[in-house]
Amino acid sequence: MRNYFNYFTEIEEHFQRRRGTLLLLSTLDWALIETWRDAGVPLEAVLRGIDAAFDKHESRPAKSSSRRVNGLAWCAQAVMEAAEDIQQASIGMAKPAATTQAQGFEHQRIAAWLTQCADTLEAAQLEGLAAETAHDVVLRLRELATEAPSVGNDLESLERNLLVLEEKLMTVILATTPEADLIALKEESARELAPYRRRMQAVQIRQIEAQFLHKRLVDKHKLPRLSLFYMSQA
Repeated sequence: MRNYFNYFTEIEEHFQRRRGTLLLLSTLDWALIETWRDAGVPLEAVLRGIDAAFDKHESRPAKSSSRRVNGLAWCAQAVMEAAEDIQQASIGMAKPAATTQAQGFEHQRIAAWLTQCADTLEAAQLEGLAAETAHDVVLRLRELATEAPSVGNDLESLERNLLVLEEKLMTVILATTPEADLIALKEESARELAPYRRRMQAVQIRQIEAQFLHKRLVDKHKLPRLSLFYMSQA
């Protein structure tokens, strides 16, 4: 389990520094960051990739480099290349010994965060089957919060539990969302992805489209994200 409390914010801040302006990331950008996180792309690789993409852009003749970089998707290829370089360099290297308790993942903090997620989900405005599923997830989150002090350091097992709960909830929400709303969201993601499709592989595009839809529905219903990566930094 990588201790990436800052995974999203560090990428956003680094991109803003290289771009030279305070450009807020779009839903597409956040979806792309989630695909990197889910694929296990190290934060270092993302930051290196952003630097490499901007360095290449800035080295071009003035006329061709005058166009601003307006999204993280422009850096996607460079990020994946940096990730491959880091993976190759790490082959054969010994892994550091695990600490007794991962810093930032103390049991008390985990329990408090799980309780907060349960409270947020309980307050969400859901109906029918989605509301019933949310109720079941809330109960399970409260159980996990109670069990947190006794689970030891098996954070990967807890993370798997949380991701299963989120997938269970999102499956129902997707199934109960009106067709017209889903079509509108897919059209929106297609428009945002259009300028970057040539720089991405088909698999990556599908992942981003799925994450885009996921995030839009989460924001619409004000749902908590059930992953330890979303624990706020103390």
